[in-house]
Amino acid sequence: MFFSGFCLENESELFNDYIIKNDFTVNGFSYGCIKAVEYVLKSTQRIDKIQLFSPSFFNDKDKKYKRLQLMFFNKDNNTYCKNFLKNCGFSKELSNKYFKLGTLNELEELLYYQWDNDKLQQIKNKNIEIEVYLGSGDKIIDSYKAMEFFKEYADVYLIKNKGHIL
Repeated sequence: MFFSGFCLENESELFNDYIIKNDFTVNGFSYGCIKAVEYVLKSTQRIDKIQLFSPSFFNDKDKKYKRLQLMFFNKDNNTYCKNFLKNCGFSKELSNKYFKLGTLNELEELLYYQWDNDKLQQIKNKNIEIEVYLGSGDKIIDSYKAMEFFKEYADVYLIKNKGHIL
């Protein structure tokens, strides 16, 4: 099961080099990582692994940064989403292929979601393996801060010279 990123749909093929596609693996990209984690926490089905591709890690951003993002979105949501995808590293062609206009609620959830040690430990306690993939050249999140946070709970792969879409 794959959960898409903010402003996106059906982009899982971008991660074919890394993604495990089977009935027992859950994957998510960016905003979709939040959805994947929450799904795994609530699921009673067998899950062996969760793969998080460039999780939207904004624990290190202050309220002012987050309010500004919401303000720019409210001003012109279409332009905001297109710029967001450009900063993620999407070409115009890829943006057009996978684009789905995001909502204010999704952006708020993405920005204000608090990655929590307890949630990751709960996943580990369910004997579910966690993998996190980060790009060293990510312009959306601070991949090094994300790596520091996730490394206690996950196998973290920092991919050199890659951005948000790896």
